[in-house]
Amino acid sequence: RFIAKPCALHVGIQDSGPYEAQSNAILEKVFISITKYPDEKRLEGLSKQLDWDVRKIQCWFRHRRNQDKPPTLTKFCESMWRFTFYLCIFCYGIRFLWSVSLNFLWCNQRCNYIFLFQPLTSGLYYYYIMELAFYWSLMFSQFTDIKRKDFLIMFVHHLATIGLITFSYINNMVRVGTLVMCLHDASDFLLEAAKLANYAKYQRLCDTFFVIFSAVFVVTRLGIYPFWILNTTLFESWEMIGPYPSWWLFNGLLLILQVLHVIWSYLIARIAFKALIRGKSCLWPEPTQVSKDDRSDVESSSEEEDVTTSAKSSCGSSSRNGANRVNGHM
Repeated sequence: RFIAKPCALHVGIQDSGPYEAQSNAILEKVFISITKYPDEKRLEGLSKQLDWDVRKIQCWFRHRRNQDKPPTLTKFCESMWRFTFYLCIFCYGIRFLWSVSLNFLWCNQRCNYIFLFQPLTSGLYYYYIMELAFYWSLMFSQFTDIKRKDFLIMFVHHLATIGLITFSYINNMVRVGTLVMCLHDASDFLLEAAKLANYAKYQRLCDTFFVIFSAVFVVTRLGIYPFWILNTTLFESWEMIGPYPSWWLFNGLLLILQVLHVIWSYLIARIAFKALIRGKSCLWPEPTQVSKDDRSDVESSSEEEDVTTSAKSSCGSSSRNGANRVNGHM
């Protein structure tokens, strides 16, 4: 309210919602009770019933769908809050690990062998509490924040993360837990930065952040995490101290995170592939489609684009119906 919103207005994001569809009880009933994407047969029936042009009805449904989507200002403020936290907690984690000791960063066996003798310092305590509080807040706010396509995946991720943070804290496995938290925070703030640049229409900056995010994500989640962290907790710990009772739960949660990493990596790769088949480089000055993250907001529905593509030109020519204003909200 006091920081993100003024920043959004400063970069030119309008403090206004989408164009509101013309009030019509019949179309509203169809939209709410039957379908948001009427087929050609239903469009023709509505056209005869209302004595409206089919393209005008298509424009009405597009306007009505846009009304249910959060404005860019809301999305910008949410992303800026998350960007701020992820960046601050990542810097804090790096500073904490550097100040404590870098020895256990590179000595995997030590993480397991002396896990019962890992002291809980005040810095480590605050690191855990901040991370745990944040993910609990995400768990609850997920139901009120902007709906994402990967709602279920994120819900599972939050459950696994909260379980890992709590479990590693209770069992005093804080060194492995610290490494996992810091490793995950390394790429999260880059994704939020790309979203901020996209909402502000800084396309080149958005594409640059997205490329950096993709590289960091793949290196940390598909490289360092499985071949370093999981290798340590799964195999080295088994050889040194055996499968203790909590070993199964701890590694099960870590493996759940790895499965989610693979799913998200697939989504990232699909975004990059779509950009490549369009013949556009991620860093070219003209707008690209890279910024339309498949795990982002509901507004990037390809189905909607297919339904409304043929109506764009007609909306621009039907000024008597007021439908030409849709072009500013696509």
